[in-house]
Amino acid sequence: MADPSSYRPKPGQIPDSPGVYKFRDEHRRVIYVGKAKNLRQRLANYFQDLAGLHPRTRTMVTTAASVEWTVVSTEVEALQLEYSWIKEFDPRFNVKYRDDKSYPYLAVTLNEEFPRVQVMRGAKKKGVRYFGPYGHAWAIRETVDLMLRVFPVRTCSAGVFKNAERTGRPCLLGYIGKCSAPCVGRVTPEEHRDLAEDFCDFMAGRTGTYIRRLEKDMMQAAEEMEYERAARLRDDAEALKRAMEKSAVVLADATDADLIAVAEDELEAAVQIFHVRGGRVRGQRGWVTDKVEAVDTAGLVEHALQQLYGEETGDSVPKEVLVPALPEDPDAVSQWLAGRRGSQVSLRIPQRGDKKDLMGTVQRNAQQALGLHKTKRASDLTTRSRALEEIAEALGLDTAPLRVECFDISHLQGDDVVASMVVFEDGLARKSEYRRFQIKGFEGQDDVRSMHEVIGRRFKRYLQEKERTGEWEDTPASTGPVPAPGGPAPEASAPGDRAPGLPAPGGDRGPDVPAPDVPAPDVPVSGGTGGIGETGRTGEPGPGTVAPAAQDPVPVREEPREDDGRPKRFAYPPQLVVVDGGQPQVAAAKRALDELGIDDIAVCGLAKRLEEVWVPDDDDPVVLPRSSEGLYLLQRIRDEAHRFAITYQRAKRAKRIRSSPLDDVPGLGETRKQALIKHFGSVKKLRQATIDEICEVPGIGRRTAESVAAAFAAAAPAAPAVNTATGEIIEEDDGGSRT
Repeated sequence: MADPSSYRPKPGQIPDSPGVYKFRDEHRRVIYVGKAKNLRQRLANYFQDLAGLHPRTRTMVTTAASVEWTVVSTEVEALQLEYSWIKEFDPRFNVKYRDDKSYPYLAVTLNEEFPRVQVMRGAKKKGVRYFGPYGHAWAIRETVDLMLRVFPVRTCSAGVFKNAERTGRPCLLGYIGKCSAPCVGRVTPEEHRDLAEDFCDFMAGRTGTYIRRLEKDMMQAAEEMEYERAARLRDDAEALKRAMEKSAVVLADATDADLIAVAEDELEAAVQIFHVRGGRVRGQRGWVTDKVEAVDTAGLVEHALQQLYGEETGDSVPKEVLVPALPEDPDAVSQWLAGRRGSQVSLRIPQRGDKKDLMGTVQRNAQQALGLHKTKRASDLTTRSRALEEIAEALGLDTAPLRVECFDISHLQGDDVVASMVVFEDGLARKSEYRRFQIKGFEGQDDVRSMHEVIGRRFKRYLQEKERTGEWEDTPASTGPVPAPGGPAPEASAPGDRAPGLPAPGGDRGPDVPAPDVPAPDVPVSGGTGGIGETGRTGEPGPGTVAPAAQDPVPVREEPREDDGRPKRFAYPPQLVVVDGGQPQVAAAKRALDELGIDDIAVCGLAKRLEEVWVPDDDDPVVLPRSSEGLYLLQRIRDEAHRFAITYQRAKRAKRIRSSPLDDVPGLGETRKQALIKHFGSVKKLRQATIDEICEVPGIGRRTAESVAAAFAAAAPAAPAVNTATGEIIEEDDGGSRT
């Protein structure tokens, strides 16, 4: 590891003009290329205290052994030179987008005497007009097949063309009218080139002219009673319309624009591009990249623009480029794009209307691409095995953690505090064992205390299960009391009795989650909002739960069951507990396990900001390599715990907002509740009604009326809610909630 001070230039040696710099390692290989408006200021940032640098930047400067720079006259020249050097040297610490596949283009070889329409991939060639990219080659062939009726351009290979010239007979397309057969002289080279240019004009979005011309010729042929020709022209016009329908109209003003969206996490980023020509989506492509340098969304956008337009010229660079964030120097990038196009290019963020809506669609595509990339990486058996081995090695575990449990806390400014527990076995989510917790020990916002409570509650249930199965004697808790987290130790219990301080059988339920009489099968819950299916707690019907009778038979792994027939909820201990957070949350989780006498379960935490792994009793985090499969797996587990927690928290908050004093009236069901609302018109009027007036409602007796009046008297009227967008007071709706 090199000391950056050993190769730091003297401040007076570095110019303060625009330029491009490159770091080299001890073998003279270029490892990073960057540009700057002011070289002196930019390079000084790399030679500050290492503790203040971003971890990726710190790795780069300690790997480098020298730095060089080249002065340029303008920032646009710096952008061009930076792109050229990145392409030439392929530096390991620069963001490099890689295509997730080789996209096919519709190409017209205008550089040939008889232009040819074909599907092409790979590097673009000079003199060839490209349209796309397309998601699939068959989509191109379907479009071309429709358009050859109107523009019978050559599509055959050079060998077929020469053979037809030699024999004097065209191919099948020449006989059925889908090729003008220039090979046998039916059209001159000039006439065939005109057809090819008309084909290109139509593909470029200038469609109205050709359809109107065909319809005009059709009407003229019909007037002249040339009905067969009129029918053929009608079919030609319909073919062009069907070809147009294959690319949906997304912008009504016939805009030519490229829309770029970025989805990212701490380790990777996915970029999606929609190519809109003539108001229609003519192509789509995407990249995925490792974030090997400290880069934000604006930097990712700038790298994407360089990758996308670095080799393009003319109309391949659109008039308008819409991005989610502007680069650091948008004027310089706009000038560079204008130089590539040969005319002005607008680089901006869409603010409203159809363009903003379309940008949202591109953003969703980018998020799905990133999720799919991570899922593919995690689904491979060999990859999962390697990930578990890397985690075991990094944390000093004796064996790979085949069962991992991850906990996360979620709340909204201290209200509706909940927690989640997700389970991964063999690197895959085991959704039937996901659990949800309500924080009951205190009120307010304290993630560390909440984590302590949740870990304690979960593992007290684990010790209870060990007692029930006769394993209690082998645990440290068998010789003494099991202390409750944060409280005094309970008294010792007699053998066979439930240990004091442990919750009763039936699960760690919150006050508003009743225990069902019949447990639901271990099946995923439908209707979740996350990208991965959500599962409620076993035996707990919740929002979106499918009733057992409606389920198809699904194979369920045989599990030990309790005496009452319910599956054991917390009987299986994990080899590793992961908490979402840093050193404080890890310490709280470890303290909860120590208080219960559990010392054979490893604990770690994953901090979001830098993706550092924290372990108990260690002031320094464990830093896994960025390319580590173990880090990817930990990140995926943490993200799933966060998703599951925030989904439950939002559902709980929505339930609280929709609550009404009528919910607390015993014996008042939904039917009679609606009858009350219908009779009085609103909850506000019902609150003002007397007991005698309430008794007038059919089905409401005096005792129930007294209970309703008492419920409203006990519930103080809430302050009126105000719509912050319009300023109007929100009245209570017919269901007793505000709307």
